[in-house]
Amino acid sequence: MFYQYPSVQKLYQLSKNPIDLTDPQYLTVERIQEFLIQTEEILYFYGMQRVTSEVLDLLYRLAKESLCVEKMKAMQNGEIVNSIVGFASEHRQVLHTASRDFFDHANESLEAKKAAKTALEEVEKLQMFCAQIDRDDRWTDIVQIGIGGSDLGPRAIATALEAYYKKNRRIHFISNVDPDDVAGLLKQLDLSTTLFISVSKSGTTLETLTNEYFVKEALKAARLHPKNHMISVTGKGSPMDDPSQYLASFYIWDYIGGRYSCTSMVGGVVLALAMGFDRFIEFLRGAHQMDVMAKIKDPSKNLPLHGALLGIWNRNFLSYPTVAIIPYAQVLHRFSAHLQQLDMESNGKQIDQQGKHVSYQTGPVIWGEPGTNGQHSFYQFLHQGTDIVPVEFIGFVQSTYEKDLSFEKSTSQEKLLSNLLAQSIALAQGYFDKNPNKNFPGNRPNSLMFFSKLTPKTMGMLLSYYEHKIAFQGFIWGINSFDQEGVQLGKRIAEKMLHLFQGIAEDFPLGAAFLEKIFTLKK
Repeated sequence: MFYQYPSVQKLYQLSKNPIDLTDPQYLTVERIQEFLIQTEEILYFYGMQRVTSEVLDLLYRLAKESLCVEKMKAMQNGEIVNSIVGFASEHRQVLHTASRDFFDHANESLEAKKAAKTALEEVEKLQMFCAQIDRDDRWTDIVQIGIGGSDLGPRAIATALEAYYKKNRRIHFISNVDPDDVAGLLKQLDLSTTLFISVSKSGTTLETLTNEYFVKEALKAARLHPKNHMISVTGKGSPMDDPSQYLASFYIWDYIGGRYSCTSMVGGVVLALAMGFDRFIEFLRGAHQMDVMAKIKDPSKNLPLHGALLGIWNRNFLSYPTVAIIPYAQVLHRFSAHLQQLDMESNGKQIDQQGKHVSYQTGPVIWGEPGTNGQHSFYQFLHQGTDIVPVEFIGFVQSTYEKDLSFEKSTSQEKLLSNLLAQSIALAQGYFDKNPNKNFPGNRPNSLMFFSKLTPKTMGMLLSYYEHKIAFQGFIWGINSFDQEGVQLGKRIAEKMLHLFQGIAEDFPLGAAFLEKIFTLKK
């Protein structure tokens, strides 16, 4: 499907001789000003990408040929886009945008309105619950129990917005079925003042139920009634939708995928309890603002589509297999991990929506850590390694806590931003030295997204930007970005294997007979 677009062959021709960013004619003030998208809250610099106006025009044509904006509108309108033609699949709507679709410029389609109404009912229920919890000032710690999309996104957002937490409120997460994860946290808590949120759409997620049982046994040992300390976020009618077991239950719907669920009750309950309901609403408002932008037809004004097209150029035409996402903000230190799941679980696909194997590359490997820490870790590879890694930098003019000091004539924030801009230039421009060990080849593409400050609203915008960037790439590749069959096989084998591990501690070390039993499970 991808090869059928007329613009693709022309882009392949241009990719045989792409611009060299080390050429002085390219890194100019004029280019930086021209290759810029500016909104009220965002400055997006992409002059350090290996594109020209001709390349951009063809990428914009590719967006038009692939009907990706129309597909985005269809998704947000509630049409079924999670499907594979002719094969069994989830075959359902993808409406994570409905969880924040009750501000200005809301979708007018019947399905979108219905889903948004359902989401708003949960939000209003959450508002009342937050008021109830706030009246009882004993709750000091909130712990979310979940895995995958029930952990990575909410954890990343909650960690990023810690500066906005309510006074004397601490947030924790339990995800891994490794018993050390839950045991290590529980020993730090006063259980009498701790509220647990157990999250599983199906109500049957083994890791979550195992950790929930661990917590309930700890509460009983402390002579506390588990129900008075437990909330569930689950599908309506699931085993976890049980008033006898939980203080309250909030619902998530099948049309919201786990990795896209941060703005649903999966992330909403913990975020609203952490920083207050009004700030949670601002987070939703920011996400919705980017949802609206994602429906703009003009790619030069549609930020997530523009980012998606640059990623397509790097992945399919310049053949770069990975992308590093590097926020120059320590509070975002879990954000790249969330985006790793969001992108790689969505676009790590080898068949298209017609059920046919693709003959082109789809989703890249996503990784990253915050700067400036990364500069003392993997930047050696970025600057002088044999593989070129496109980098997406994220920066903020102001610090989140707004507490800073001047040391040696500059503040910490000034040092942070100086490093960010220097790395962007250095990667692109390089540095020639006769000593090959000190030579920097440069020509390493990167982009930079700048916000004034990380707030609940801008965090929502940043999250929604990446959700839509990834979806646009899937639309262009013609794949289904909204299922995740690739995670199921290991789960099925693990379930078959469980009974073999009874008494494993006594049988260690494992012998050949045990290993033979394991490998027969695959047959």
